[in-house]
Amino acid sequence: MKTYKTVDASRISISELMLPSHSNFSGKIHGGYILGLMDQIAFACASKHSKTYCVTASVDTVDFLAPIEVGELVTMKASVNYVGRTSMVVGIRVEAEHIQSGAIKHCNSSYFTMVAKNEDGQSVEVPGLILNDKQEVKRFLKALKRNAMKKERQQEFDHQNFSLKEYLGQLENYKVKIELPDNYSS
Repeated sequence: MKTYKTVDASRISISELMLPSHSNFSGKIHGGYILGLMDQIAFACASKHSKTYCVTASVDTVDFLAPIEVGELVTMKASVNYVGRTSMVVGIRVEAEHIQSGAIKHCNSSYFTMVAKNEDGQSVEVPGLILNDKQEVKRFLKALKRNAMKKERQQEFDHQNFSLKEYLGQLENYKVKIELPDNYSS
C-alpha cells in the first residue's frame, strides 16, 4: 500500500538573525553560510516527509538575488515540490527582513534533491505527494521539466559519439579563445 502526504505536512520554516561572524570581506552575509543553512532546512524538510535520514544528491539553480546584511532576520521556507521513488526535490525560498523597518526582500531561491536512506545507507522509497493547489502542481511540473532538461543535457554532451566540431562555431560570439593541440581529435 502506497502512502501519500500533503506538501503542507512537511513544509518547514526557520529564522535566524545574521551576525557579523556570518559576513564576508565586503560586509555582506557569506553565500556559503546561507547555502549551509539551506542544506539544513532541505534535510529537515525531506526527512520530515520521508520519516528517514536523507542526504543531499544535488543542488540546482541557486539564484542569489539580493545581498543579506548583518542584523537582518533571515527566514527560509522549504517544501517538497517533487517526489520520485527514493528522491525528493525541496524548494527553498530565502527572505531577509530589516528589523527596524520591517522591509522584506527575496534574497535566494534554490532546489535541493534529497535522497532517503535507511540505517544501512540504502536508498528507500518515499511517500507520494498530494498536491492541493495550482502552485503545488506548477512546482511539481517545473521539477519534472528541470529533470528532463538535465538528462537531455547529460545525454547530449556525455554521449560516446559527441563531436566537438559541431559546437565550436557556437562559441564565436563568446569571450573565449580555443587553443587545442594540433593532434587533438574531436
